[in-house]
Amino acid sequence: MLKVTHKNVHNYFKLNGHHLSADDICKFAYSYIKEGDTDEKFIGEFLLDWFDNKEYIEMRTSGTTGLPKLVRLEKQAMIQSALATGDFFELEPGNKALLCLPVKFIAGKMMLVRSLILGLDLDIVAPSTEPLALNTTNYDFVAMVPLQVQNSIEALKKVKKLIVGGAKMDATLEEKVLSLKAEVYETYGMTETITHIAARKVGENVFSILPNVKIAVDDRGCLVVTVPTISEEPIVTNDLVDIIREDQFLFLGRIDNVINSGGIKLIPEQIEAKLIDKIGSRFFVTGIPDTILGEKLILVIEGEKQEFAPDFFDVLEKYEKPKEIVFVPKFKENENGKLLRKPSLQ
Repeated sequence: MLKVTHKNVHNYFKLNGHHLSADDICKFAYSYIKEGDTDEKFIGEFLLDWFDNKEYIEMRTSGTTGLPKLVRLEKQAMIQSALATGDFFELEPGNKALLCLPVKFIAGKMMLVRSLILGLDLDIVAPSTEPLALNTTNYDFVAMVPLQVQNSIEALKKVKKLIVGGAKMDATLEEKVLSLKAEVYETYGMTETITHIAARKVGENVFSILPNVKIAVDDRGCLVVTVPTISEEPIVTNDLVDIIREDQFLFLGRIDNVINSGGIKLIPEQIEAKLIDKIGSRFFVTGIPDTILGEKLILVIEGEKQEFAPDFFDVLEKYEKPKEIVFVPKFKENENGKLLRKPSLQ
């Protein structure tokens, strides 16, 4: 069996409805760089990088596993990631797919790689908050961030399988997508793992890992990911998890967010899950310095000040109840719509 390389283009691959060879794709890429907008230039530059003679591409990480840094991603590892995604989501050559994410980031890049390697029929639209608004096409496979999903609920009847990444979906959004016929998955991954290495079907709690992935926890209780096809070294994350079985884990929260209040460690994500149905606005809990407790737990809510009844926090344990409530007019977000806790509080 011949080894698939980055020079190969699957004979079922289409781009915007046209069968293209590697040479055709490079011509297309040049036109995007010369005449396209900012997002199209990123697409053109990536495609030229993909078909050059180097065995890797360079990317800056988002800082999920530490400080942002420049990393080399092996093209063969990206191919193996695409094949694993194809196996996990049962994608077939000729499936109709949509790229509506910025190719500046790994998720957008990998939609292109999957299409080239798996033979998907890929449409490209400009990244926007409503990517399906002017689109009547039916799609087998689409990747979005939560904000795009939020603005596309009605239009998602045209999608069979949807993967959502970049930020966590809140309970309200999950409730909306549960009513859809589409299979919707929240993905877990980072630049170092070449996009997702696990996915959770909406309505279920646990993440299931993709083929060729092994998981463990370190002495902090944080997830350690081993993917021999992607990285020779294990990838250590800052995500607290419970391993349910060898191929499934439950995400608890980020160790960076843990609050140590009077010697008691509190995981904000678990407290937030108890309040999600009770607070209509966006919110988060965090810790701020306190002379007695070391850190005190506070609740930060987006919007105007509001009053709460004395029994409002009865769903929480004694130590989980906020010592203070702070109201912020507008939360800060990154480009994927992910809430930035510290900048929002500041």
